[in-house]
Amino acid sequence: MICPPWKVFIYIVGKYDWALFIGHLALEKILKAIWIKNNEGNIPTRTHNLLKIAEEAKIQFCDEDILFLNRVTNFNLETRYPDYKMDFYNDCTKEFTEENIKKIKELYQCIREKI
Repeated sequence: MICPPWKVFIYIVGKYDWALFIGHLALEKILKAIWIKNNEGNIPTRTHNLLKIAEEAKIQFCDEDILFLNRVTNFNLETRYPDYKMDFYNDCTKEFTEENIKKIKELYQCIREKI
């Protein structure tokens, strides 16, 4: 069995910030897949903003999921840009990461059912 990337980063490497970055990428890619399904043309918006992609993909979310998508979008920004990296790295405890990865996996499965 192949180990999911976030498990590699959390349990093997201990890179909690990168585990959350990979979680963001997983949500971004599945949202863009639905965008392609629900829109003419095959080129989704060039953005990492998960809520924007979801809106353009015509996916409805509850308020709690909308807030979470905005939080996960920040994982992408905070991992990529030096001004945010150290603060984000310090926030990424094992517990914080595991809690957010659990929610990412649940939301991923919910979105996957919409394909």
